[in-house]
Amino acid sequence: MIQMNAKKILIVDDHEMVRKGLHSVLDEQPDIEVVGEARNGREAVVKARELKPDVVIMDFTMPELNGREATRQIRKELPETEVLILTMHESEELAREVVAAGANGYVLKSQAGNALVDAINSLAQHKPYFTTRMGAFVFKGYLNENTQESPTLTPREREIVQLVAEGKSNKEVAIALDISTKTAETHRTNIMRKLDLHSAGDLVRYAIRNKLVEP
Repeated sequence: MIQMNAKKILIVDDHEMVRKGLHSVLDEQPDIEVVGEARNGREAVVKARELKPDVVIMDFTMPELNGREATRQIRKELPETEVLILTMHESEELAREVVAAGANGYVLKSQAGNALVDAINSLAQHKPYFTTRMGAFVFKGYLNENTQESPTLTPREREIVQLVAEGKSNKEVAIALDISTKTAETHRTNIMRKLDLHSAGDLVRYAIRNKLVEP
């Protein structure tokens, strides 16, 4: 039986089997309630706005809008909602990125069985949760005063880079972001100039290198 004050959880991952697996694990916890699922970052933002979960379990690399950008938007709109990044990747760079985006937790998928519930309980109390190695990365980043991402691109420009790298046309980008096609074209031109890129292939390589899309 779910308790009245159960922690509300939104699961975000583009793989259905991962979502179902997480849902199954969390269903065994009487004080945790999974209130929704999302298949990509853009859907996650919409559902978080609607459901106002206590914790969002967020995959890092997803189509349409990656976990970093989705985290940034959710934390901006819903500061009381915490975000737990759940990913296969472990690196100092990612640790800095997720902290800069506003996530207060980071767990590897390989460790989810042991750490997931502890991470949720910690974040629900607005206490950060990082595995020992990731915590060391985060601490090192703070010591180096390097927890902020490069300001080269704005959040909207990073969204456009991801969509273009996924093969979306200017018209499709415009529809996804609810902007005009001309505005999408202008953003794309400005991005190419800012990054000194000269082709769509260059843009795709930039997106892969910066983990906006998967290779």
